[in-house]
Amino acid sequence: MTSNEVLSMYENVAGLTGKMVMAARASDWESLGRLENQTAATVATVTAGVTVPAQQGDARARKIALLKQILANDRAIRDVTEPWLNQVPGVCQ
Repeated sequence: MTSNEVLSMYENVAGLTGKMVMAARASDWESLGRLENQTAATVATVTAGVTVPAQQGDARARKIALLKQILANDRAIRDVTEPWLNQVPGVCQ
């Protein structure tokens, strides 16, 4: 995987998780699930034995910014879904 491909993958995941935030806030659980599956499939390409090159300079800074965005999106999704899940009997108890 090239440096550009790595950044493209992170940009794709950041975009997908951003859409997941919007779906969660709209209580569009079907879209949220579909987007979650798309995100998992995208990430699986990296975790399936593909070598990811170390990044330097601007590429490294962009990767870090994308990771921060992905984590912020994850937190926003959890902020919406966790209170709801806590109300569903047997899910989070």
